[in-house]
Amino acid sequence: MLEAFAPAKINLALHVLGRRADGYHLLDSLVVFAGVGDTLTAAPAERLTLAVDGPFGAALAGEADNLVLRAARLLAEAGGVAPRARLTLHKRLPVASGIGGGSADAAAALSLLSRLWRLDLPAPTLAMLALRLGADVPVCLRGRPARMGGVGEALAPLPPLPDCGLVLVNPGVAVATQAVFRARDAAFSPPLVVPAAWPDATALAATLVTHRNDLEAPAIALAPVIADVLTALRGTQTCLLARMSGSGATCFGLFADPTTAVAAADRLRRPGWWVWGGALAA
Repeated sequence: MLEAFAPAKINLALHVLGRRADGYHLLDSLVVFAGVGDTLTAAPAERLTLAVDGPFGAALAGEADNLVLRAARLLAEAGGVAPRARLTLHKRLPVASGIGGGSADAAAALSLLSRLWRLDLPAPTLAMLALRLGADVPVCLRGRPARMGGVGEALAPLPPLPDCGLVLVNPGVAVATQAVFRARDAAFSPPLVVPAAWPDATALAATLVTHRNDLEAPAIALAPVIADVLTALRGTQTCLLARMSGSGATCFGLFADPTTAVAAADRLRRPGWWVWGGALAA
């Protein structure tokens, strides 16, 4: 049996630069990964199956064509093999929450099944398959902090990240990405400006405060509780920056170090809220 970790994806900043003729939006985003995520295991089998468990497994129960299965079938077709594997997804991340849970799971499936089926597809081919599954899947497949551009296909490394802590809070509501984009009526934004280095978490926060998440305002219009989460994060006093990730509804707080983040997370727990505090993914 093989196992892969699918960490939560965090958009530290997200600008919408424009829109292509086909309707896809052009993005510029700084992406990092948290030390919490789902786990996918794979074992040989006579056919392709997927079992889902974990705290948020029930939300995916009975889904016959989720991203993990779509990734498996797409990879098998590209590799010229039969899609045979027993997959188990332990779902720790809330669903439709702006932290790339489904995308990270799909990326884990591509990576894991490439090993199980002993495929040796070129990296550009895997990246192309990832993009067919969703805009966030390529960066999740890479699994390292990156600047994400285009419609998700343009990836560049970020400067080394300082030691810092993160708190993630989801208020228990699902927000549809397409609905958030439809609700956005602001002008397009300029590209992000990224320095050569960040000496510490305070410097990182100073860069981020000059940018934003262009999807935050329309998401709050659809789910006002997001504003309550941001207020709660900022009220911890040790929070250097609070912002929504992706299309929401999960928000993150940036802290000076993981220990401070864990302490803040303990103070933020509310009935119905999913809260996690800790470090960036190793």
